[in-house]
Amino acid sequence: MRAELIFLPVLLQILLTLGIYVRLGQVKEQAVRRGEVNQQRRALHEDAWPVEVLKVNNNIRNQFETPVLFYVLVICLWLLDGVGIAALLAAFAYVILRLGHAWVHLGTNVVRVRKRLFQASIITLFFLCGLTLFALLQGSR
Repeated sequence: MRAELIFLPVLLQILLTLGIYVRLGQVKEQAVRRGEVNQQRRALHEDAWPVEVLKVNNNIRNQFETPVLFYVLVICLWLLDGVGIAALLAAFAYVILRLGHAWVHLGTNVVRVRKRLFQASIITLFFLCGLTLFALLQGSR
């Protein structure tokens, strides 16, 4: 297996983040057109925007929390020659869970479902962390 394949889920996570930025631009534009934005406060105050904009903005913030740990773990695994089928599957699982989390957050926003997806993604990060520790202790290089 080519170790570089571990970067496919990284690219998917990056595309997810960029897609949410596109969505943020769309909902902001729609809110401005509908006159739902306090123009005097919009530059510096979140309360100037309607709930739909805040929801997407909050999701953008989520894309720079645990995904940062994911990026670091993937790079460490690659550098330590620790990329195997388990790491690749876990990396894809993490991104699929993050996709599901974003889908729920930006859609129905059922917190119970969102929380379960988040918890599963954290467990996946713990697994990737274990794989990284194992690769480090193996001294592959």
